Amino acid sequence: MDYEETFAPVAKMTTIRTLIAIAFVHQWHISQMGVKNVFLNGDLHEEIYMVPSPGVSHNPGEVCKLQKSLYGLKQAHRAWFEKFSIVITSLGFSSSPHDSALFVKNTPHGCIIISLYVDDMIITGDDVDGITKLKTQLAEQFEMKDLGTLRYFLGIEVASSPRGYLLSQSKYIADILDRVSLSDTKAVDNPLETNARYTSSDGVPLSEPTLYRTLVGSLVYLTITKPDIAYAVHIVSQFVSCPTTVHWASVLRILRYLRGTQFQSLLFSSTSSLTLSAYSDADWAGDPIDRKSTTGFCIFLGDSLISWKSKKQDVISRSSTEVEYRAMATTTAEIVWLRWLLASLGVEQPEPTPMYCDNKSAIQIAHNSVFHERTKHIEIDCHFTCHHFQHGTITLPFISSSLQIADLFTKIHSTQRFRFLTNKLSMLSINAS
Repeated sequence: MDYEETFAPVAKMTTIRTLIAIAFVHQWHISQMGVKNVFLNGDLHEEIYMVPSPGVSHNPGEVCKLQKSLYGLKQAHRAWFEKFSIVITSLGFSSSPHDSALFVKNTPHGCIIISLYVDDMIITGDDVDGITKLKTQLAEQFEMKDLGTLRYFLGIEVASSPRGYLLSQSKYIADILDRVSLSDTKAVDNPLETNARYTSSDGVPLSEPTLYRTLVGSLVYLTITKPDIAYAVHIVSQFVSCPTTVHWASVLRILRYLRGTQFQSLLFSSTSSLTLSAYSDADWAGDPIDRKSTTGFCIFLGDSLISWKSKKQDVISRSSTEVEYRAMATTTAEIVWLRWLLASLGVEQPEPTPMYCDNKSAIQIAHNSVFHERTKHIEIDCHFTCHHFQHGTITLPFISSSLQIADLFTKIHSTQRFRFLTNKLSMLSINAS
């Protein structure tokens, strides 16, 4: 009853992908460390009592007053993050204003960067001696586990090859497939059937939807390294409240697609530049029920795909220009954040970031900020995108719809088109060995 704040930040997955991409281009070593019994380190600000644990001798009516956080307390996560922040700040690190779980320290010999996700952290930078000293200092404050070179982090497998770092979740996929126990070994080339349209009234409601919801949650986490299933997962996620047999069949099709692409990895090239570029697209009124549109974008750091999204827009739009402009505003916001994040990591973007769009009308509105009846209802998005265009944050080159990579995140495609688009995402198939 006696607590106020329970929220504790964790590292954003986009930050982690960006950090790995930068580290490999700079040839920085990436270490991984873990904290044992992490929530026992937090200091409590509230007065909390608990019934003594079984086996602890005590007089009748006596209770324990907690001096430290315990597992099970709602504020345990926040207490731990606050304690870690105090310790790491005392060692000369500062928290990035663009990701609270990212800590950076500039030294005479380079920089040290830490990204924290609850009890797991990755450490990189070009100050090798400083990193060694940091590990010793952390071990003096907490009970630490030095896990060596980054290999497996939050279910993400990280492998090094001559071409770059490879990020995959093949073991996670295997666990999902084992949970379902598909009776056949069939694999498909596309996660969704071509030209399929899904509604809440399709099929018969599942009598026990728990497995459906569990699998969809697992698939959402799998999109960390599998952008090729982002749109399909976006579709099946809309029916978790009342899934039907048709939606279940769609989930099974995604699993069969994963069976054929289990060892496909996201490639972060060692020869990549560190220049941002983005693709923004939208599917106008693609939902057959509410006629809302879908925003899709993908952002590259050089050749490495670091950010993407497939999300239904909040409002119904009356023209394709409007939906494209809303998508451009969403993509612009992500670009602005990434430019700030990269600057805090020492990777400046001196030139405007190109955001490729295949709608000439939307591009013209950004170039000519004249508002009229067709645009006044999206004026905020117009002003936001125009502002960053005029201030040199972005440029808006036109791209043909046939070459628009973000199209992958807005609609279902034929197998041929799907393969063409996924081949543009810097993904690499590797052997199971």
